[in-house]
Amino acid sequence: MTQAEIYRRLAEIFEDVFLRDDIVLKPHTSAADIAGWDSLKQIDIISTAQERFGVTFTTRDLDGLTCVGDLVRAIARRI
Repeated sequence: MTQAEIYRRLAEIFEDVFLRDDIVLKPHTSAADIAGWDSLKQIDIISTAQERFGVTFTTRDLDGLTCVGDLVRAIARRI
């Protein structure tokens, strides 16, 4: 799976979690960039990503997530 495919599928996840279709994901996008992205939304994003991509993140993976690019790399490592 390419990074472009991962971003496309993550965009769908963000649309579902935030109930918005205007969010543009870039590697540097973080919680500070999206209104309403709090710890509960973070859990929704992570759990939905694990489910839809068929991966399981380690604690080390989760500790290293500071932006969408980090999430994309974690998914790519686990696929």
